[in-house]
Amino acid sequence: MSVGRRLAQIGVLGWIFVVPTLAGLFLGRWIDARLSTGIFWSAPFMLIGLVIGGWTAWKWMNAQ
Repeated sequence: MSVGRRLAQIGVLGWIFVVPTLAGLFLGRWIDARLSTGIFWSAPFMLIGLVIGGWTAWKWMNAQ
């Protein structure tokens, strides 16, 4: 496998992990803004996104 392909896989793996985490954070912030709850929902949704990203990355790594 070439160096370029390995670097591409690392990049994809990073995006697979980061996108759900940021999506959870943005969703939590949006709910907090609508309900005026400060940062009450931001942390749980960010953690849910982190878990989903980790699970997705794990499945992707095992499929490769």
